[in-house]
Amino acid sequence: MPVLDVYDSEKNKVDEINLSDDVFAVQVNENALYEVVKMQMANRRQGTASTKTRSDIRGGGKKPWRQKGTGRARAGTSRSPLWRGGGTVFGPHPRNFTYRVPKTMRKVALRSALSMKVQEEQMVVLRDLPLEEIKTKKFKEVIDRFSTGKVLVVVDGRNEILEKSSRNLKNVKLLRTEGINVYDLLEYDTLVVLEPSIKQIEGAMLS
Repeated sequence: MPVLDVYDSEKNKVDEINLSDDVFAVQVNENALYEVVKMQMANRRQGTASTKTRSDIRGGGKKPWRQKGTGRARAGTSRSPLWRGGGTVFGPHPRNFTYRVPKTMRKVALRSALSMKVQEEQMVVLRDLPLEEIKTKKFKEVIDRFSTGKVLVVVDGRNEILEKSSRNLKNVKLLRTEGINVYDLLEYDTLVVLEPSIKQIEGAMLS
């Protein structure tokens, strides 16, 4: 059973916490990680790319020249894809890229990502993040005590002060427990979790 130190905002050890083996100490499934990240990236695509075919281009109703006798190739419209200003052949059109992988695989991937953070010692547990007012500078001071890279912060519920204090920091992202996902866990170097979020994560993963 993994055991992590619990720190306060001043980086003083205040306690220890036992993590569930079924969530934070599983064998990493690289295939599940790949499939879920690919799904998340596909679901973020807008799918708004669009091109015009020959039927969408304005003009070209008149035959450019007569069929025979000119010595040139026959042409029926100036909007042919062969002509400059003509339509596009097999170009992209608006579509929906969204798809879903099985819920079981999504849970396997999330457990694998969390376990990787523990194994690589990139997970930090905080007792709390006490901020009395919206202050980006103070929030950054706390985060910088634990990591200078890209940091993902997971909180146990809605906290307007923390959310607004963190939103202008380039390499910091704050998520509520229910929003934790594989892509962000792999994208950020350090995972900072508030202690109450641990039980929420374990409850969601084991349900």
